[in-house]
Amino acid sequence: MLAILIHYIEYIGRNMPPRPCALCEKAKAMVKRPKTGQQICRDCFFYVFETEVHNTITDAQLFKPGDRVAIGASGGKDSTVLAYVMKTLNERYNYGLELFLLSIDEGITGYRDDSLETVKRNQEQYSMPLKILSYEELYGWTMDSIVSQVGRKNNCTFCGVFRRQALDRGAAMLHVDHIVTGHNADDIAETVLMNIMRGDIARLGRCTAICTQGEDTIRRSKPFKYAYEKEIVMYAYFKKLDYFSTECIYSPDAYRGHARAFLKDLEAARPSAIIDIIHSGEVFEIKEEIKATQKVQQTCQRCGYMSSNALCKACTLLEGLERGMANAGITDRGKKQLLQADGPTPENLRTIPFFEFKPTSTPERIVIEPS
Repeated sequence: MLAILIHYIEYIGRNMPPRPCALCEKAKAMVKRPKTGQQICRDCFFYVFETEVHNTITDAQLFKPGDRVAIGASGGKDSTVLAYVMKTLNERYNYGLELFLLSIDEGITGYRDDSLETVKRNQEQYSMPLKILSYEELYGWTMDSIVSQVGRKNNCTFCGVFRRQALDRGAAMLHVDHIVTGHNADDIAETVLMNIMRGDIARLGRCTAICTQGEDTIRRSKPFKYAYEKEIVMYAYFKKLDYFSTECIYSPDAYRGHARAFLKDLEAARPSAIIDIIHSGEVFEIKEEIKATQKVQQTCQRCGYMSSNALCKACTLLEGLERGMANAGITDRGKKQLLQADGPTPENLRTIPFFEFKPTSTPERIVIEPS
């Protein structure tokens, strides 16, 4: 997919008719924005891209001066551009943030080990402290070992659940106030479509939120909520940023791929479809009687992480792995089998360390003025 996007950028650059930039009207137009169709020069593209992200941040009042912010860094295009732009905006607009890179090593040989080398270079390039937390360190399992047990059908379920909790735990180790991730407009639109296709009302009601935070979790936000994937690739390409471009070797069969393919078809016919889907998701309202049927958030009895059940999803999945019933934690039927299974009691199983989140600060947010 990334190679196709880069080919698209090069094709547009070669075949764009000579004309002045639609914004500055001085330099030659080099870029046709997928988001608006404007033909602009590189410098104007950099400025409008950065300004739109800045406006997203200020409109949502994501930060306050003095915040310690961890950037979820995978080495890929989204997180690399996010780290670069966050550093740029922090300095340009004097946000007053202390920035860190936080990487999760899932243990995928030939993929994550290589991408982490990119993150380590980014650490030096952007002068940010880096924390790497591995699945093996936290759960006692790598994704390679998990896939050897479950196969490639449900491996993304394990990775998604484990990764989310690992990010919160890594951020707690860094004593940060906030995690920012590189989820872009395409990602969010795909999630809306996935939740509709699955009939997942609970997630549909919150998947477009730019910022989320539970009582026992660290504030998490998406500054790229309205940034198109193509424009992020264009930004990285023209800025010549150092990023890792290989897709995860275990993701080709992921359910998200169906939503992504459908979204690309919609975008080809109507470029505004991505933003339109996000706005549609933002105005969805869940009836009160439906809300009343949803489970109340509590904390996991075993590891202390947030959960809607006595055991969180990560603990349930880990117990299934430890008992040799890897797929048991995925379905309700499997969970019942897990509860009825013979074997060592939960106390004797390898478990996740207890999670304790202590907010570093709680003062009111100070508005950072938009440009």
